[in-house]
Amino acid sequence: MSPRNPAPRSRRDRPAKPALTYEGIVATAVRLMKAEGLHRVTMRRLAQELDTGAASLYVYVANTAELHAAILEDLLGTVDLRPVRGKGAWQDRLVAVLHSYTRVLFEHPALAASAMVARPSGPNYLALVEAILALLNEGGAPDAQAAWGLDVLLQVATATAAEQSARHENASATDEHRALVAELREAPAKKYPRIAALSGELVAGPPQARLEWVFRAVVNGTLGTPR
Repeated sequence: MSPRNPAPRSRRDRPAKPALTYEGIVATAVRLMKAEGLHRVTMRRLAQELDTGAASLYVYVANTAELHAAILEDLLGTVDLRPVRGKGAWQDRLVAVLHSYTRVLFEHPALAASAMVARPSGPNYLALVEAILALLNEGGAPDAQAAWGLDVLLQVATATAAEQSARHENASATDEHRALVAELREAPAKKYPRIAALSGELVAGPPQARLEWVFRAVVNGTLGTPR
């Protein structure tokens, strides 16, 4: 007959936990985000997933914001940079790269809000920056203007995705948008003549087309606006 209270298992008999690494922490955080959402990717939850203490993670990652930035850096590896070496007008290829970056944020919109606070850093982010600068250089943008234009282009893409994230989390966002459209269309012409004249244009076009127009407007401004 086996004893009612068997002796505890020795730690020497347990399989050793894999050593913590920065790459392993980020990979686990990405997997956790895809399974449970970014809001669940905290230092405490990640430590639980890795079977360690939260204090051990701070050796590799300073805080949750830095962890979220590391997740975004990992996902930036999926941005399609092939248009940089492709054929066709440089403006079209630049817009294609920016659309690819935006799609990554659209697939994980909560990350965009984090990117507004803590920007990623690493080889994938640097590759994206290099790609945009290379295409601006191909188009003849002066270096100083290209450097500032890059910042605005990435801000536009990130802010657009962050706005989508806020709408996604707001159950009444669709109704609020419809109410705004109705208000613009019904604005009295005597009091708001320009709104009345442009009420259709103010809400015209699918979001993708409007975003592309913004990208091109910023690129044109980058080319023509001296510092």
